[in-house]
Amino acid sequence: PQVSFTLELEFSCSVLLDRAELTLRATSDSTEVTPQDNVVELSVPIRYEANVFLSSATNLPRYELHPLGTFSPSPGPEFTTTLKVR
Repeated sequence: PQVSFTLELEFSCSVLLDRAELTLRATSDSTEVTPQDNVVELSVPIRYEANVFLSSATNLPRYELHPLGTFSPSPGPEFTTTLKVR
């Protein structure tokens, strides 16, 4: 007989792992001729969802960026920019 099932695992984001190692073993009350074919070892890559959100706030409506070495020696207006990563 064939048996199918689904495993759903949750991993902590405080300890990032790159793989999950699983060993699955089927047992029976009967005597097995080849018990070694009742075991499978799997190595599965773990993929994390980023869930990173960026936001910013500034006191200037626009910035002017110039190539290196082509800017005016006088400073522009003072500004503040706040970046928030969630």
